[in-house]
Amino acid sequence: MSIATNVGKKTIWLVNSTINTSLLVVILILLTFAGYAMWDTRQVNQAADATRYEKYKPNLEDESASFEELRAINPEVFAWLTIYGTHIDYPVAHSPDNNLKYVNTDAFGNYSLSGAIFLDSKNNPDFTDFNNILYGHHMEKQTMFGEIGLFAEKSYFNARKYGMLYFDGKEHGIEFFTLSQTDAYNSRVFHANIIGEEAQQEYLDLLYELSLHSHEGVQVTIDDNLVLLSTCSEVTTNGRDILVGRLTDELFNDPFYKEAVAPAPITVINIDHLSELITQMPLWVKLVMVLLLLLLIIGIITIIRTSRKRKRRNMQA
Repeated sequence: MSIATNVGKKTIWLVNSTINTSLLVVILILLTFAGYAMWDTRQVNQAADATRYEKYKPNLEDESASFEELRAINPEVFAWLTIYGTHIDYPVAHSPDNNLKYVNTDAFGNYSLSGAIFLDSKNNPDFTDFNNILYGHHMEKQTMFGEIGLFAEKSYFNARKYGMLYFDGKEHGIEFFTLSQTDAYNSRVFHANIIGEEAQQEYLDLLYELSLHSHEGVQVTIDDNLVLLSTCSEVTTNGRDILVGRLTDELFNDPFYKEAVAPAPITVINIDHLSELITQMPLWVKLVMVLLLLLLIIGIITIIRTSRKRKRRNMQA
């Protein structure tokens, strides 16, 4: 066999090997980032899950200081919102100086893409205003205000008429009376703390004008304190779904309540703290971790390929 032939074969082998390695690296990069995206989405959804906060939920029958413990972590948490028949069961925060703070800050005061349920900064945190606006992200997995959009279905709206709002050491009832739909730029709707009887009546009429469904039996006047739960709409770009209720001193029974049955004890590995730690890492740290993992994989592949080459040479020798 001539030298030219050997050189040609080695060149072809080298080109094929380079192409194969390059394709493998590209595939590994794509798989790594796809895996990271799935993992990151899961972390965001977990951060928005109401179960993260359930141990802090105020219980007037229990003298435990669970809610006060949460307020000690973040003093801007001042209330608790529960909507019967949904997973909406969250603490409520209020920043009087920054209305966007809790868009990307959770109830613990940590950075989070899922944010927190929060009261408009123009509202007073005692719900004495005529219209009190609460905001929350429309999240997947029925978290945060992700279920508000489901009230667009008439049967769902009719079946979920009540809720509870805890503040100032007392539980208050919420009676929902309409689901209004508008866009994010409607300054007439997103004007908290409307003052003046004429302006308040116009505001109430506007909510009914924008109403998709309403409970005709609920009588609402400007003497009521309204609670508006606002979130993004899945149906239209920049759309907003707003579930509107009125505060009452009367507490309503939860028609969906079932006595909890304690499950059989099981042994599990608790990784909540590790998961939360990773979630709170800066983006550049996460990218470095992904890059190191990728380099490790490439290193292992290189070692395997080098080992195979040596075996071939030994066999040829």
